[in-house]
Amino acid sequence: MDLLTYFDNAATSFPKPPGVAAAMARYLNEVGGPYGRSAYTRALDVSRTVEKTRDLLAERMGARAADNLVFAPNATHAINLVLRSLLTGRGRVLISPLEHNAVTRPLSALASRCGATFEVLPHLSDGRIDPDGIEKVLTEDTLLAVVNHQSNVNGVIQPLAEIKQRLGRVPLLVDASQSFGSIPIQVDDWHIDFLAFTGHKALLGPTGIGGLFLRDAAGLEPLIYGGTGSASEHFEMPEFTPDRFEAGTPNIAGIYGLLAALQESVDCRHSRQEFGRFIEALKTLPRLKVICAERFEDQGDVFSLLHPEHDSAVLGQRLFAEWGIETRVGLHCAPLAHRTLGTFPGGSLRVGVSRYHTADDFAFFVKAVKECLQP
Repeated sequence: MDLLTYFDNAATSFPKPPGVAAAMARYLNEVGGPYGRSAYTRALDVSRTVEKTRDLLAERMGARAADNLVFAPNATHAINLVLRSLLTGRGRVLISPLEHNAVTRPLSALASRCGATFEVLPHLSDGRIDPDGIEKVLTEDTLLAVVNHQSNVNGVIQPLAEIKQRLGRVPLLVDASQSFGSIPIQVDDWHIDFLAFTGHKALLGPTGIGGLFLRDAAGLEPLIYGGTGSASEHFEMPEFTPDRFEAGTPNIAGIYGLLAALQESVDCRHSRQEFGRFIEALKTLPRLKVICAERFEDQGDVFSLLHPEHDSAVLGQRLFAEWGIETRVGLHCAPLAHRTLGTFPGGSLRVGVSRYHTADDFAFFVKAVKECLQP
């Protein structure tokens, strides 16, 4: 039986559904043509495909107005668009304790540039935000809250609907890089203001394509200015979405690949119970610490490992060299998360599971770790 030994899906998912590469090759080799720029058949077919992808993404995240979904190269680009628009002077931002550098680095730069400050929301020991503590830290100068829906270090899933309810008037920006495609999201029902996502992780699409859902574009400035194929008689950017935030030619090949991933259903090859048993089996190994959610109901498909006598980098190298298992070691671009979880500065060995993994793959992983930890 062939085993899937790739466990770095929190970085980028692999394998992709076969239709992804085929769709991208079809665009590059057969379809061609621009998006939103011309009126001949080839160009119209491309535009229909882009809009179909937008519609499916909006449907998948529970957004009734597809025009509120803007394509971007990745979630980092989308996050920067919101932060740079809203934080133009002094003000306060509340963030989760498990944020990625996609959030903390632009916030740090904006703090130096315009005096904005950011503070960590009240949370439990595993980084899950404590909704009961939110109202106590809200102030008149709180401009925004930013929450990583699923941690890329320990996989903790945040209760977005409850968080937004407690925030009240304060807008909520969600980083759904790890969650969109594997965890149900309802941006309209949960009253989410902004949601950034990428296509190359749980959605099983290619790299270089992601986007941003924005409930209300008022007050938001484009991150990039340029041609949109619309309102071309004006030097100013269009006022309407999505065009206002989609300057330049998009990654059309990437959109074709993402559409194929959305249309090609991949059934999960392991049960939730089997995933839980995988984590529990690792917890039984001597002195191995599994960095995960306190409650399994809050656990996403990512977790980390740490051992007091085995350096994470060395353990990761041995797993690959001796067993062919691919993981990610270090700080995972999330030093704030590691500080919260007590694993800074050394970091951890991260395990990212995908729908393609089976119970046999999990058993093989446990066996490999056990052997590597033998004295």
